[in-house]
Amino acid sequence: MKNGIDEKDPRFKVANREALIGIILVIINFLWWFGFAYGMGSESVENYSYIMGLPAWFFYSCVGGFILMVILVIFVVKFFFKDVPFEDEGGESE
Repeated sequence: MKNGIDEKDPRFKVANREALIGIILVIINFLWWFGFAYGMGSESVENYSYIMGLPAWFFYSCVGGFILMVILVIFVVKFFFKDVPFEDEGGESE
């Protein structure tokens, strides 16, 4: 026990798992954005195709990526995150 914190508390395991899921979501978001922005955006401007007035690379990387990430975050929060109480289970409060 360090500074009154029990590191064997199961809430730490849940918090670490959820933090790892958050990091994975950030990596997915970056790879999606980078792949479309630099993959499709590296062509010459004359060869760009457009979606709703935006270059396709921008639409897929920014607009599509935003929509994908909103759906992924909702899914992850609904099915993988747990509601964890902040109070000590022993009933002690400082």
